[in-house]
Amino acid sequence: MTTQPARPERSGPETASVMDASPFKPSLVKAVFRDVTPMHVSRSAAWAAASVTRTVLTEIIDGARRAAAEEARKKLVPGDLLSAIDRNVELEVGSKWYDHSPTFRGLTGVLYDAEGVVVPSRKRSRSRRPSAVVGAHRFEAGVKKLLRSRGATAVPAMVRDLDGIASVFLTDLARDAAMVVREGGVKRFGTVTLVMPGEPAPPPFLEDSLRALSTRRGDRRTIGRDDVLAATTMQLFGGSLRRRALTEACEAPRNTSAG
Repeated sequence: MTTQPARPERSGPETASVMDASPFKPSLVKAVFRDVTPMHVSRSAAWAAASVTRTVLTEIIDGARRAAAEEARKKLVPGDLLSAIDRNVELEVGSKWYDHSPTFRGLTGVLYDAEGVVVPSRKRSRSRRPSAVVGAHRFEAGVKKLLRSRGATAVPAMVRDLDGIASVFLTDLARDAAMVVREGGVKRFGTVTLVMPGEPAPPPFLEDSLRALSTRRGDRRTIGRDDVLAATTMQLFGGSLRRRALTEACEAPRNTSAG
């Protein structure tokens, strides 16, 4: 009788091998970049963007899990998403999605015209050009994979919102990365770093890295890894989420081939 090799035990949602594999593949990331810019996107840039998006979605999911646990629930619902964002201002990303989701209806404010009449909410565009909202469904498989890696399940409405947030966030990241290339660095934003109450000050090496990203070298036709990192500093205004996103993106695969 042949002895079967022992299978390694699963250690839960924090397993390093799970975190190392981004659920958002470079091919998907490059498709999003193509929607907003004709620039070439290096493979290392695509991996970095995928890593940042994964970090942001992971933080949102973990915040929603904590909210659900307080009500003794395992399946995440849209209300848990609202609770996570309400408790951590760093998670308020992909805000353009809020106008398209019933979950956020009424939270973005009521608009009035000059005569005090309520302005109806914006209707979904039927533009033929792909947008972050129209293309949100592309992220469904990745979102579900990320939920499983965190030991979570979610109702369809929650998955839809995570889809939308991921799509809008990555689209905005792509636009900012393209702007960094065009302008030769981060020109419109300062280097102020938000420190959340009770958190330690950022380590000096991170501050040095942020200053280094304010200028760039290289051609104006290719979006590289550092351009994505610079765009990340613009999308995530500070605190532990930005530091973790930058750190994990720097550790992402650095294959610079055109693949």
